Amino acid sequence: MKVLVADKLPEEALAALGEAGFQVTADAALKEGALVAKVSELEPEVLIVRSTKVPREVLEAGPIALVIRAGAGVNNVDCGAASQLGIYVANCPGKNAIAVAELTWGLILSLDRKIPDAVQDIRGGRWRKKHYGKARGLFGQTLGLIGLGAIGREVALRAKAFGMPVVAWSRSLTPERAEAEGWTFASSPHDVARQADVVSVHVALTDETRGMIDASFFAAMKSDACFVNTSRGGVVDGDALSAALSGGLWAGLDVWNVQPSSGEEPFVDPLGNSPQVYGTHHGGASTAQAQSAVALEAIRVAVSFKDTGAVPNCVNLTASSPAPASLVVRHLDRVGVLAAVLSALKEAKVNVQEMQNVLFSGPGAAACATIRVSKAPDAQLLERLASLEHVLDVQAK
Repeated sequence: MKVLVADKLPEEALAALGEAGFQVTADAALKEGALVAKVSELEPEVLIVRSTKVPREVLEAGPIALVIRAGAGVNNVDCGAASQLGIYVANCPGKNAIAVAELTWGLILSLDRKIPDAVQDIRGGRWRKKHYGKARGLFGQTLGLIGLGAIGREVALRAKAFGMPVVAWSRSLTPERAEAEGWTFASSPHDVARQADVVSVHVALTDETRGMIDASFFAAMKSDACFVNTSRGGVVDGDALSAALSGGLWAGLDVWNVQPSSGEEPFVDPLGNSPQVYGTHHGGASTAQAQSAVALEAIRVAVSFKDTGAVPNCVNLTASSPAPASLVVRHLDRVGVLAAVLSALKEAKVNVQEMQNVLFSGPGAAACATIRVSKAPDAQLLERLASLEHVLDVQAK
């Protein structure tokens, strides 16, 4: 099976893919038209990327069956097009959580102690000890978390070491779980904003979360609070944040609304010019430890797909089947049995939406197929299916 790696992965990861039986082609420089051309030329079944964009044109250029995003978010992959084309999209969630949490705390500490400005003054030969001796300190201050996925939980864990109580909101958080974890439950993001001295955002970028941190959110924050975003730039309304900076807010940002698409480009997001913003280069996940863990997970997904057809961490499968009815067909394990069943369903204009066939143990054992269908079969169809050669029993559910 051919795999194209269109981004940087550790050399040991590329070697491991080869050892697993893949024909590996790696080229981190492939972008846009060059990536389309390479997919067309190479015809890989598996495409692995980190930040490289994968639009419909790439997906249609060759026989790609699986796209693996070596990271958590998949907003650089056209998942809608992938679903229409029957292409799996998988990610590697949680493997970079510690790295992002570490950078989050670096930004929080920088905001409290104004470390970047102090470094700049030292390098410029300016000694301003009195100016930098006005930090509030973190102990006893409240950390507010928006989102409690793997990264948010790692950030919350480290808050204990700094003696900071945590107030948190996520769609899945319940008051009972918050109490069990020692957190204060917030009923909404705005509730977090009202209570926190430091707010840190850790949600995925979706249609629901885009721009969720807006003017009303910043208005709800304490006047002397700090804001940190290491999730995605689009979660924050850039104009609202800019206005809040004018009002005295300080922010630590690793992600931006206007962000270069490659590693070496001019940076033009206006937020980066604010003296009240400490910014980094969307490098939260960029540690050797995190990249190794993510690469190993990407390899696990690829190997599972090659060996079994199963895709761990697939993000574009329907959460629940829309099929209103099921057929359970017990049958002898013989060639053509399921083909005859599917042919009968086709003639009756009953669409198969999901199917699983399992084999019982032992010599000459039977099998059982569970078939999710678009409409409940009538008695005549059930009778026909039951009469097929090697079919033992048919039940509709």
